[in-house]
Formats: sequence, structure tokens, C-alpha cells
Amino acid sequence: MKAMILAAGVGSRLDPLTRNVPKPMVPIVNKPVMEHIVELLARNGFKEIMVNLHYLGDQIKDYFGTGKNWGVKIHYSPEDQLWGDAGSVKRCESFFDEETFVVVGGDDLADIDIKRLVRFHEEKNALATIALSLVDDPSEYGIALLNDRGRITRFLEKPKGEVIFSNSANTGVYIFNKHVLELIPKGTPYGFGNNLFPVLLQQKTRVYGYLTRSYWKDVGSLKQYQEAHRDALSGRVEVKLPYTEVKKYVWIGENVQIDPSAEIGYPVVIGNNCRIEKGAKLLEYSILGDNCILEEGSVVKQSVLWPGATVMRKTMLERCVVGEKCSVKSSAAVFDGVIVDPVRRNGNSH
Repeated sequence: MKAMILAAGVGSRLDPLTRNVPKPMVPIVNKPVMEHIVELLARNGFKEIMVNLHYLGDQIKDYFGTGKNWGVKIHYSPEDQLWGDAGSVKRCESFFDEETFVVVGGDDLADIDIKRLVRFHEEKNALATIALSLVDDPSEYGIALLNDRGRITRFLEKPKGEVIFSNSANTGVYIFNKHVLELIPKGTPYGFGNNLFPVLLQQKTRVYGYLTRSYWKDVGSLKQYQEAHRDALSGRVEVKLPYTEVKKYVWIGENVQIDPSAEIGYPVVIGNNCRIEKGAKLLEYSILGDNCILEEGSVVKQSVLWPGATVMRKTMLERCVVGEKCSVKSSAAVFDGVIVDPVRRNGNSH
């Protein structure tokens, strides 16, 4: 069976982190979030994956290449403009040559059992099946109302206020029968939530919802991005960490230097070639990307450092995200911040 990963979006809600990095390449525990999705598809038996590209798409293509490292074959569909999620799938119509195919967002963290979802879809003889997850704030998502057989009777994209009729949110994981492609117009931007699903319900086609208890999170905002790291380190979501667990809840890469007087809490992840100097503290729920430096007396807590970041002497960070190759100046305390290099942010690097 074939799958498509939607990876064309700009990721404006994660700005300024996404000014130089496409959203699918934003790291979650030191791997691009899309890599976790590719691994999920590979675990579920998918061998061929189509990826649509638009914003900074070359970074995605350069990183994943043919997909050989993950045991899959990856194809690419570059887009000159944004075609909407359904429109992007329509453009790859010839790729889907089997009865059933899967579509999944490239910027979500999930460990949904896709095989079980496909079985449910086929048992129901559905045209479309949407994986749903219960959420606290449905206004950010498409929401669905199900009857007692799991059939969707009502669907609304990003509802507001009094029109919220359900907290079953669309996860962006879809199983489709290929006949659905006939209902998507060619050569025009078209969305699943705003366009296709209302049409399918109006035509009373067989659209089902599968309420999953598996982990799923859209990492589209800074708060959700930080929560996803916390969940990965707590074991709430099944992900493969790229380093060895040297002791419980402490993962360390290769060629790491830690001064004997430094304090390492847990859970933490320390990437390759990191240096943690005298008296520095790396405390709970913190992640260092490869080549990071914590200088003498610095303190990092509940924070994510992207590769090459430096926290200078006697500087404290709490609940922060530090961009790639960014140095946080000394003798400061920063809370709840995003720290990026203003030069890199404008599309240049030192």
C-alpha cells in the first residue's frame, strides 16, 4: 500500500523557527518531525511514499533522498504554488494505483496503528476514513460527529464558539479509496476539510471516523512543539531516539564531554559532540542538539537547543527554544522564549 506525506506548508505559527527550516524538518528529539512519520509508515508496512514539496522543499529532499535509509522508496511532487491538501493529492493521482491509500501530515507527531485503521476502513467499505482524536480545544481543528456505527454525520473545519458540536478532532491521518480522487477537481487549490469532506457528506457517501486513543499532536505552535518533546521524553509517544540510553531517561550521543562537576538531570537528551562545562546544569525535559555547548555555570531546564547552539557562562534558560548555531549571551536569565540568530533568520548565515 502507498502513502502520501503532506510537506508543503510554511509553518507560520512556528515563526521565527521556520524562517530557515521547513516545518517538517523542525527537530523533535533531534530528528526532523517528518522522520518520525516516515518511521511510523515503515513500521506499518508501507514501502512507497509520495511527498509534496513547496516551502524550502530542497531541505526535505536533501535529507530524505530516496528513502533507502528508512527501508522505503520516497517520491517527490514539487509544487510551484500551494494547492491545498486535497489538491496536492489530486496532482499525484497516477501514483495511487491501488484500491486504498493513506495520507498523513508531515508535521505531526503520532504513533497511530495505521494497519488497524486500514482494516477498519476496509471493513466499513468506506470511501474515506478520518482518524480522530479527542482534544481540549477543538477550535484549532476540523471536528466530526459520529453515529453509533462510526459513520460521520457532520464535519466542520475550525469551528468557532457556539458551533463547536464535538471534541473529536481531525488528526490529518486519512485512509481513502482511490475513487475519492474522481471528486477532487484538477488544477485548482482544494482542501479536505473545507471542500472535499462537506461534498462527501452532502452526497451521503460512506465517510467514517476512527476514534483513536493513540498519541497524536500537531506541532504547529511553540506550546505544542514543547509539549511534543515532553511527551517523547516521558514515553507518552512511541518514537525512536537517535542515541543510546546510558541510564534510565538519559540519552547521550557520541563524543560528548561532560565535566565531572556538571549536573545532569532526567529525562534529557544530549546530542553528538556536545560539551557541558564545569558547574553547568542540564535539568529535566531538556534536549541538546548535536554540537551544543553549555558553558561554565550555565543552567538549562525544560528547554530545546537546536544543533550548534551555545549557552554562555552563568546564563539560565527555562522553557526556551534556541535556534541553530545561536549563542545566548552570558549572565542572563531567559524564561519562555524563542531565541534565534537574527542574521540567520533573514535567510543568511554567518
